Amino acid sequence: QVQLQESGPGLVKSSQTLSLTCTVSGLSITSNSLFWSWIRQPPGKDLEWIGYITRVGSTYVKPHLESRASISMDAIKNQFTLQLRSVAPEDTGVYYCAGTPTWEAGPSVGSWGQGTQVTVSS
Repeated sequence: QVQLQESGPGLVKSSQTLSLTCTVSGLSITSNSLFWSWIRQPPGKDLEWIGYITRVGSTYVKPHLESRASISMDAIKNQFTLQLRSVAPEDTGVYYCAGTPTWEAGPSVGSWGQGTQVTVSS
């Protein structure tokens, strides 16, 4: 059974860098063709897909975030990480990590973490 767990600070100040880590168990992130993704949900809004990393380290970040966001992985620790620079209150929300067979597959597809609340203070 594949399990994902997000970890990171729950509160970040504006202009700082948010760093979140997703720890995967039950499956090696380098042994399959899943999209290891970061998704967030601002209060009262729909899910927003941020980006992904593949088993060979290829990454993609949505254009409106690519100047501030980067995704990396640590194959030894079986983790992948999101860094979001220059955060603002609009970056507040629940952040999820997921492993899905296709990009933007939807919350019922693949394996998802339980989500972690991130609040950006002004």
